[in-house]
Amino acid sequence: MYGMIHQAAREMVHTVADAETWSVILEKSGLDEEHFISAQTYTDDVTFALIGAIQGVTGMPIGDLLAAFGRYWIEFAASTSYRSVMEMAGNDLESLLNNLDRMHTSIKSTMPDADMPSFIVVHSDAQRLEVEYRSSRSGLEMFVKGLLEGLLERFDDEGDVSFDVREDHVAFTVDRRAAKVA
Repeated sequence: MYGMIHQAAREMVHTVADAETWSVILEKSGLDEEHFISAQTYTDDVTFALIGAIQGVTGMPIGDLLAAFGRYWIEFAASTSYRSVMEMAGNDLESLLNNLDRMHTSIKSTMPDADMPSFIVVHSDAQRLEVEYRSSRSGLEMFVKGLLEGLLERFDDEGDVSFDVREDHVAFTVDRRAAKVA
């Protein structure tokens, strides 16, 4: 994974905990500041050590932590230089998801070692959106669920996200609800 993921994890912890908690997490993970360079790629073991240390220190169930991190990732990425990339990818959930692989290809051109997942919209209508998620990594379904929830919020949309692990991909479903009128 790449350093921007680590930066987002650090910022998420800082929003809910103090500097001492972050120091404990760094110590438990075995990481230091050299593991937080935005455009640098790191092995998955490094990233999972960080997530494991956050889970260990907070006591939050790993699924809840990954979902919260996925939601936070959307907010974090939109606050960085990737905001313009996200805006160009689409101004609604379906458009962004349809352009996500293209966005990942663009990112990969500057970080060739990055291992990006794939998202394919296989069905969309007013009530439901179905997405196939493929990745060389397993166990990140709750993170992706959080990402989709974060995107719903970003686009002032409402819905419930569920998933089903299949043999060669994870099938995500977003059951949409009509947005509340203010």
